[in-house]
Amino acid sequence: MPVGHAAARDWLILLRAPGLGGVRLRSLLERHGDARNAIAVGREGWRAAGLPAAAIEWLSRPDEALLETDLRWLQGESNHLLTIDSADFPPLLARMPQAPAALFVCGAPEQLWTAQIGIVGSRNPSAGGRENARDFANALAASGLSITSGLAEGIDAAAHRAALDRRAPTIAVMGTGPDRIYPASHRALAHDIVAGGGALVSEFPPGTGPRRENFPRRNRIIAGLSLGVLVVEAGVQSGALITARLAAEAGRDVFALPGSIHNPLARGCHRLIRDGAMLTESVPEILDAIAPVARELGTALRQRLAGEKAAAPAAAVARDPERERLWQALGHDPVAIDVLAERTGLTVESLSSMLLLMELEGTVAAQHGRYARLA
Repeated sequence: MPVGHAAARDWLILLRAPGLGGVRLRSLLERHGDARNAIAVGREGWRAAGLPAAAIEWLSRPDEALLETDLRWLQGESNHLLTIDSADFPPLLARMPQAPAALFVCGAPEQLWTAQIGIVGSRNPSAGGRENARDFANALAASGLSITSGLAEGIDAAAHRAALDRRAPTIAVMGTGPDRIYPASHRALAHDIVAGGGALVSEFPPGTGPRRENFPRRNRIIAGLSLGVLVVEAGVQSGALITARLAAEAGRDVFALPGSIHNPLARGCHRLIRDGAMLTESVPEILDAIAPVARELGTALRQRLAGEKAAAPAAAVARDPERERLWQALGHDPVAIDVLAERTGLTVESLSSMLLLMELEGTVAAQHGRYARLA
């Protein structure tokens, strides 16, 4: 479960400490076990841990009014604090060397455990780039992936909206506090993301406004949460390239859509392809590439849910009408994909994508080109 009220204050004191940062904070926790002990060691312990003077002063005399504001935010029904020492902290993100020590989440924190694909790109895309973002996000969401992006204008917004149109969850990682929507024009989008079963995610405490230096930090969380990152359209100085680099450094696949040599917004993607990103033309290419990491995530999720009734996967399928049709067409006896196409009226390509994700989720078994229910 997200951190309870009793421990929240200790965590908020640490998270608010100026100059502490995620790496130092995690080191402090490793030394002393938990947030309460990390605070209890006092000035001598903080100095021994190499904390900067500003952090030590804050820890000695935290701003109680500010902490009360944070605690009031956490009392909101949809508001949560996930800490890295919690079993609920997303496992793919936790393994990153620069992982944040905690996440503020507005919406459904369990969505951070789902198989996600990051979609990023230009804030000022071409009409074709925007359309590609919508089409890929729609198809990936139909395959069972959650769409993760940065709530920015352009490609980010197109990807979020496509997932919502598909009635699929989408996750927005923010460069502001979880209560400060940026740009302000995306307040309705942010509301729809939460209402649609997704989540707004930030490592920054409530009240944090848009600061230029925070958005590259936001990008590493997109990379860390995702099985892979798709760059749709980006210039050579785009922040999307930072996300792609961070994803590659974290061992995740990077996918880039090629474009016209006359389109300056294709140059960033072409650079990524030259540097080893996968030239991507279709969704099945993405699904095949992310399968190993997806299986690993699925194993971690099954271990986490061990002992619980395994009815949730079938319920999750029902969120998408096409996946529900496929689920109803499947039985416990193996069925060939062409038979499933006849039963559902869906294309073989669409079925292949959905069946792969269902196999990774552990709800479908595949053998010799035939598929059967497991759940």
